[in-house]
Amino acid sequence: MLNQKQIRDCLDQMGKMFPEAACELKHSNPFELLIAVVLSAQSTDALVNKVTKNLFKKYKQPEDYLAVSLEELQNDLRSIGLYRNKSKNIRKLCEILIEKYNGQVPQEHSELVKLPGVGRKTANVVVSVAFGQPAIAVDTHVERVSKRLGICRWKDSVLEVEKTLMKKVPKDEWSITHHRMIFFGRYHCKAKNPNCDSCPLLDLCREGQKRMRKQEKATQ
Repeated sequence: MLNQKQIRDCLDQMGKMFPEAACELKHSNPFELLIAVVLSAQSTDALVNKVTKNLFKKYKQPEDYLAVSLEELQNDLRSIGLYRNKSKNIRKLCEILIEKYNGQVPQEHSELVKLPGVGRKTANVVVSVAFGQPAIAVDTHVERVSKRLGICRWKDSVLEVEKTLMKKVPKDEWSITHHRMIFFGRYHCKAKNPNCDSCPLLDLCREGQKRMRKQEKATQ
């Protein structure tokens, strides 16, 4: 496990690599962001952006999603994984937004997680990106990077990873750290082919060092 100084070094290096890291889901308001994050579960941001480009022209407010049949909405989301369940959840959350929140997305994390299809990660993204509240959303990239680097333990659950990062990262850096770790995992420390040989964090990364030793043995 990395000590606090080593973690600081990791955060600073990621900051140098991805100083402008930010949410890549395209949206123009909190409601569009909420829909986009719900759609992003087990899907890529690139695919979601491709779908929402037309989706957000057709559906601009919660009422619009309820004005069409479930089948029509499912057809609009057909290229997204789990589109049937996501369509049902989106309609249900739109009903709740209208009935309970006057059609507005609530800013409280505790209220967001009550919405269908919205878990901790989704709620964290929304409060952070849409409302500027400090939060760390642990997606597959954040979890992988945290465990590979040794900031968290391999056996830690997603919730444990989130809590560990909240303890070890200054609160005013939670949101930007979340984005930088995503970029680091998405474009550098990739799941299948991480760029260990060119990684500035290799000296701190036991996982990367193991991979490099295996590569060296394979070429001998």
